[in-house]
Amino acid sequence: MNAFTQSVASYFPRGQHLAGLIVVLLGSLFCLWLNISLDTWTNGRIVGLSSLTLAILIGMVLGNTIYPKVAERLNDGVCFAKGEILRLAIMFYGFKLTFTQVASVGMPAVMSDALVLTSTFLLTYWLGTRWLKIDKKTTLLIGSGASICGAAAVIAAEPVVKAEAHKVTIAVATVVVFGTIAMLLYPFLYSLGWLQPWLSAQDYGVYTGSTIHEVAQVVVAGNAISPEVGDTAVVTKMIRVMMLAPFLLILSFALTPSGDTKGGKKLSFITRAKQVKIPWFAFIFILIVLLHTWLNISVSLERTMVMLDDLLLTMAMFALGLTTHLSAIRQAGVKPLLLGAIMFGWLIIGGGLINVGIGFI
Repeated sequence: MNAFTQSVASYFPRGQHLAGLIVVLLGSLFCLWLNISLDTWTNGRIVGLSSLTLAILIGMVLGNTIYPKVAERLNDGVCFAKGEILRLAIMFYGFKLTFTQVASVGMPAVMSDALVLTSTFLLTYWLGTRWLKIDKKTTLLIGSGASICGAAAVIAAEPVVKAEAHKVTIAVATVVVFGTIAMLLYPFLYSLGWLQPWLSAQDYGVYTGSTIHEVAQVVVAGNAISPEVGDTAVVTKMIRVMMLAPFLLILSFALTPSGDTKGGKKLSFITRAKQVKIPWFAFIFILIVLLHTWLNISVSLERTMVMLDDLLLTMAMFALGLTTHLSAIRQAGVKPLLLGAIMFGWLIIGGGLINVGIGFI
C-alpha cells in the first residue's frame, strides 16, 4: 500500500472508532438543533452564535464531568473526529466559495485581506512570543484565528502546529469573545458616524470582511447597515478564507527545522522543502473551490454539501471540547486573552488604516 492509498484509507473509520463517533455525532446534531432553536426562541436576538461555539462549550462541560468516566472506550473515535473529520470539513468548506465572488468585489478587497492577514499574523507572533512570552503553539493558533477565519482557521492550523487540545480551545475562546464584540461594535461605530468620513458604505463592507474574525459575525455586522453592504462584507471574508491554503503551506514550511539535528548546520531551501509536511487537505479545499466555480452544481447538491460541512465542523469542535481540560486552560493564565484583546484593537485601528490607505490608491 503506497503513501497516497494509506492517506485515503485513514479517512475511513474502523471498528474502534464507532462508539466515539456516534457520541460525537449525536452531540453535534444536538448543537446544530439548539443553534437553530435559540434563534427561533429569541426571534433572532441571539446573533452571531454558531453551532461551533455551542459545540465546544457543551463539549467542554461534558469533557470535564461525564466524559472522563467513559474516555477509555470513546477516545479513539473522538480523536478521529478531531483529526480526519476535521480535515474533511476543511476540504468541504470549498463548497461555500467560488472565485466568481472574488471578481465581484475587485482587487481592493483582495489587497485589504492580504495585508490584514499578513500584518495581523506577524504582529500576533511577535507580541505573543517576544513580549508576552506565550508558548509558540498557542500564539500561532491565536494568530491564525485572528488573521483568517476564526475557529475554522484555528482547527485547520492545529494539524500543522500539532498543538494540545487546551491550546486550541484557548485560541478559539479569543475568537468567540473578541469576534462577538466586533460584531456589535462595528455597526455601532458606523451608525454614530465615526467611520463614515473615512469609509463609504461599500468600503465599510470590505473593512468588516477583512477584519472581523468569524463568517457569522461578518454577516451580522455587514447586514446591520444594508443587505448590499452585507454581501460585500461576506464576499471579502470569503476571499480571506481562500487564503487559508497558502497560509497553511507557508506555516508548515516555517515550522520545518532549518538546521541539522546532529551538526546544527543550516539545511538548503530544497532540502527543507522536501521535509515539509504538506497540508494536502488545504489544497483539496482549493480544488473544490475551483470545481464549485467551474462546474454547474445543482442547488440541492450544493446545499447538501454545505449542511454536511457544517455537521463535520461541529463534530470536530465537539470532540475538541470533550478532550479539553479546564485545569490546563487555567494554567495558561490571562496572557492569551490579553494577546487576543491587543490583536482585536489592531484589527479595528490597524485594519482600518490599511483599508483607508488602499482606498486612496
